Amino acid sequence: MTYLFAGFELDAAAGELRRDGEAVPVEPQVFRLLLLLADNRERLVSRDEILEKVWDGRVVSDSALDSRVKSARRALGDDGRAQRLIRTVHGRGFRLVADVRIAAAEPRDAAAAAAARPSIAALPFRVIGRDARAATVADALPDELIAELSRLRWLFVIARGSTFRFRGAAADPREVGKALGARYCLSGAVEVAGRSVVVAVELLDTRDAGVVWADRFATPLAEVHETRASIAARVVAALDLQVPLHEAQAVRIVVPESLDAWSAYHLGLQRMFRFHRTDNAAAGEFFARAVAADPRFARAHAGRSFVHFQNAFLGYTGNVAGEARAARDAAERSVALDPLDPFANLTMGRSFWLAGDLDTSLAWLERATSLSPSYAQGIYARAWTHALSGRGAAGRADADAAMALSPLDPLYYAMAATRALAHVVAGEHTDAADWAERAARSPGAHVLIAVIAVAAHALAGDRARAAAWTANVRARCAAITAADFFRSFPFADGRARARIAKALATCGL
Repeated sequence: MTYLFAGFELDAAAGELRRDGEAVPVEPQVFRLLLLLADNRERLVSRDEILEKVWDGRVVSDSALDSRVKSARRALGDDGRAQRLIRTVHGRGFRLVADVRIAAAEPRDAAAAAAARPSIAALPFRVIGRDARAATVADALPDELIAELSRLRWLFVIARGSTFRFRGAAADPREVGKALGARYCLSGAVEVAGRSVVVAVELLDTRDAGVVWADRFATPLAEVHETRASIAARVVAALDLQVPLHEAQAVRIVVPESLDAWSAYHLGLQRMFRFHRTDNAAAGEFFARAVAADPRFARAHAGRSFVHFQNAFLGYTGNVAGEARAARDAAERSVALDPLDPFANLTMGRSFWLAGDLDTSLAWLERATSLSPSYAQGIYARAWTHALSGRGAAGRADADAAMALSPLDPLYYAMAATRALAHVVAGEHTDAADWAERAARSPGAHVLIAVIAVAAHALAGDRARAAAWTANVRARCAAITAADFFRSFPFADGRARARIAKALATCGL
């Protein structure tokens, strides 16, 4: 990183101070002092901190410290009387008061950058107004976001020590991207408004400074520290969805023959969530291409597992057992390559659904969500497993959590359908019908969601709606039966299964 101020360049990587391009000789401790002041230009740096970081905590005299400050001023054409660039606060410390900006580094090789996983820099948030409580949140929230984003194994997160150097700097996102090698920049602002704290967050693509996603959160001032974790979780869940979608859009114009593993993976991901036979087949081809380009790409194997799972779950092929085996094999390969990847663990959990082994499935899903607590799809899958196991309250709670974390998720309809199943298990048939109706009406909802709507309305006593959804099911898949439904939804709760089977039978399914 290189700091620019008053005609000087302070180049941390080269260990050099330059003026108008010419090197200015400085002693190593003087250079470290200047770098420390530039890193912390927004605040006073105490004498004790200088001793700790410049002299590594060794005991030195006050005169030695004052001598280095004097040398630093001399190198900058400053002095103790003018204090034009380095200001002394007597008895406390020093501060660099120059107008500092951070220079962009040379861009990395384009091919290497394209092949790398996405990277993100979470900057300190801006403070609007003078309320000290907002300043605390402005530092604490991005610090927590860095920690939580680091759990997303597919995302490279720039460390706090680098991103917080942009504190107080109105940096162009493109400069941030070049300086830190980050493809995305997460920034925000915090303001105390009456009795509330308002946090505005936006995700920018550093290549063109375009806004990828933005949101606004308000919380009571008295509860701000208790709800910081909730805000961080919602932001992480949104990024877990929005960044892959943006990556897929960015590579759609790439010539297919030139796709690298990462680009092919994201195009597969985009097709996979449409839950349509043709799209699923296309997703499988993209994942296969990603694996061919990089056989050790764990997430590409997880994608292949998901495709095989979908083939078995929706009966896209005549070989359900073979698809189930392929889903397990690909998931095992993914976990072997990266056992800490939440998506890999999710696909392992899903593969056990197909065998009706809900207890083992739940263990893998618990692992996925422990690795990434804001992983909305993992929480949704856990809700589904709870519901089929007869734990209606747990399924309802997890479904609500997944929908709150990812309100724009491509599988939101499935989350709502899982909430409906949780109500069925609990015998709350009116609520089940309401949630099933919402789910089945959602864009992209597959035919098995409509079957849930048939059962829920029949159990709630609404024959007209049950008949309407039965007609919808028959129009979309004339041959579907209750046996097909229960093959995909292996209820361990015999009572709930019996109620659903009876309801479907009354509707001719």
